[in-house]
Amino acid sequence: MNSDGISAWAPQWLSVMRIMSALLFLEHGTQKLFNFPAAAEAMALSPLMWVQALIELIGGVLLALGLFTRPVAFILSGNMAVAYFMAHAPQNFFPILNGGDAAILYCFVFLYFFFAGPGPWSVDAARGSTAA
Repeated sequence: MNSDGISAWAPQWLSVMRIMSALLFLEHGTQKLFNFPAAAEAMALSPLMWVQALIELIGGVLLALGLFTRPVAFILSGNMAVAYFMAHAPQNFFPILNGGDAAILYCFVFLYFFFAGPGPWSVDAARGSTAA
């Protein structure tokens, strides 16, 4: 397949990347709030962790649907940056050692969705929304 044929699928794969990233992120919220999928040990949630879990749950659902994609992605990106610097960076300088590589990756993936938009398979695209 030539590069033009591959490039023609880029918008659809943007949607696939958005949906899969959102579903993986959503899983963090469901685990914190509902212990699903079940963790070895259920978390005791501080008020800050409740807020984080709600952001993961609501943001994950909205992003998976492609609804208000750009503002949601911007909020989630900032959320992951804050999570990294609050929870991971104080433990060690290196992300692989402080367990923060997923937070960094989510931060930049969400930032990409802020700039790239939702792709064609989204509620935003169905509504004809250019701002979202």
